Amino acid sequence: MQFDVTSVSTSAPPPPPPGPRGIADLLQQMLDVQKEALQQTRVLVALQDTNARWRTLMTRWRQEFPELPDTCKQVLPQLERAYGTLIHTLVEELRDEGEDSLDSDFSLQEFLDRYGMRLGQLGHILNLVGPLAEMSAGNANGT
Repeated sequence: MQFDVTSVSTSAPPPPPPGPRGIADLLQQMLDVQKEALQQTRVLVALQDTNARWRTLMTRWRQEFPELPDTCKQVLPQLERAYGTLIHTLVEELRDEGEDSLDSDFSLQEFLDRYGMRLGQLGHILNLVGPLAEMSAGNANGT
């Protein structure tokens, strides 16, 4: 016994190529999408430019606080050293106490009470002073 199997394809014929008006509409849609993507990219870049906020602040208050960027540049190493020292102390303590040192709620809370607030506040201060210190470096470079 022999079977002869042939496949029958009932696919639709490809659509005819769009006419001149269809191509123009398609190109216009592509251009509109690209314009929208460009606008969104510009907004994202503006949001991520954290130094723009500080430049605006210093432009407004340049007369009243002319020495602020230079002073921030001078004290930034002290703040960074204090931050580094705190992190070093924190990790040394964790290493010395072993892997199970934060397993209980009590020990975790004690650890957070000891380091959490100071580390968070000092990090926040660094995030405020750092950009102003960079402005001092920018002013020295002529920007």
